[in-house]
Amino acid sequence: MKEVYFITHNKHKYEEASEIAKNYKMSVEWVDIEYEEIQANNLEDIALASCKNLIQTKPELKKKHFFVEDAGLFIESLNGFPGPYSAFIFQTLGNEGILNLMKSEENRVAYFKSVIAYFANGKIKLFVGKTKGTIFTEKRGVKGFGFDPIFLTADEGLTFAEMSLTTKNLYSHRQKSLREMFTSLTTFENKTVSGE
Repeated sequence: MKEVYFITHNKHKYEEASEIAKNYKMSVEWVDIEYEEIQANNLEDIALASCKNLIQTKPELKKKHFFVEDAGLFIESLNGFPGPYSAFIFQTLGNEGILNLMKSEENRVAYFKSVIAYFANGKIKLFVGKTKGTIFTEKRGVKGFGFDPIFLTADEGLTFAEMSLTTKNLYSHRQKSLREMFTSLTTFENKTVSGE
């Protein structure tokens, strides 16, 4: 079983990744260490910069296979806000703040996006996942974290906060980027073993 390191402060993200990894006969180890995260206008730049910062400041990681992930909620009627600033906006405004901003909006279309920056053997590769939905009119559900209680998925008609971890891992933006990564890693491993 191949092991990769997930560098994050968020235990919930680690739990999601760990569950998905089992489907690919891989394991994820949670590493909670400080690293600099830049502010930028897109998630790809943030994830890439975070990964490069870790390589430079934690040289021991150069021998590991690790990844970082950044995600954001993009609301159509708010011109993509909060987007790459989602973590900061959640800390300052919370779900209630977003619901207040959306109070008079008829267009409630939104999507969650996840970007993973994976490092191995001196190279960084990005993996992206996106899930479409709408902003609900109130908070619903007690599971998950962040904006999960107000994000209604297009597929299930439930908020992420109403879903079990297993169900969320069928629909979430993060599971999509994780599955892209694990599929890429297992394909590479199989080709290496078979000599193709």
